[in-house]
Amino acid sequence: MEDLCKRLARDLDAAFPELVREMQAPLYSGLRRLHGTDAEDLTQEAFIRAYNALAGYDPDRVRTLSLRGWMWTIAMNLGRNALRDRARRPIPAEFDDPTTCDPEPPDTASWDRRLATLSKPQRDAIVLRHVVGLTIAETSQALGRPEGTVKADVHRGLEKLRTIMEAEQ
Repeated sequence: MEDLCKRLARDLDAAFPELVREMQAPLYSGLRRLHGTDAEDLTQEAFIRAYNALAGYDPDRVRTLSLRGWMWTIAMNLGRNALRDRARRPIPAEFDDPTTCDPEPPDTASWDRRLATLSKPQRDAIVLRHVVGLTIAETSQALGRPEGTVKADVHRGLEKLRTIMEAEQ
C-alpha cells in the first residue's frame, strides 16, 4: 500500500482505480456485516469522499497515509452518519415478493445473527479485524479508539462468539 500512496501522490487519476480495486471488496464486505443493505451505497460514498480528500491533500501527506486505516475511518464515519440519519426518519414498510427474493446462504445469516448479539464496539472491532483483515493499529485508527481498547473489544467479542457457538452445538 505504501507504493500505492506514492503513485496516488504523483498522479491521483491514474492510481485511484487501483485503490478502488484493492479496497472495494474488503470495504463492501465489512460494511455489509456492519450496515446490511446500505453497504453498497456506503462503499461508493467512501470512495467518492476519499477521492475528493486526496485531491485536496498535499502530495507529502498522501505519501505518508496509512491507506487502509484511513479508508476505514472514512467508511466508519459514513456508517455512523447513516445510522444517525436513519434514526431520524420513519422506516418505510417493505413488501417482499418471495418469488423474486434470493435467500441468503444460511451460514451468512447465522453469522449475522451471532454478530448482532455483540455490543457495537465489539462487533465493529471484530468485523474490521477478522472479516476485513485490518491490523489492530488500522482498526484502532478506523474506529478512533485506543489500540488497547480495540484489543479488549476483539478479545471479549471473540469469547462471546465462542460461547454462542458452543451453545449451538
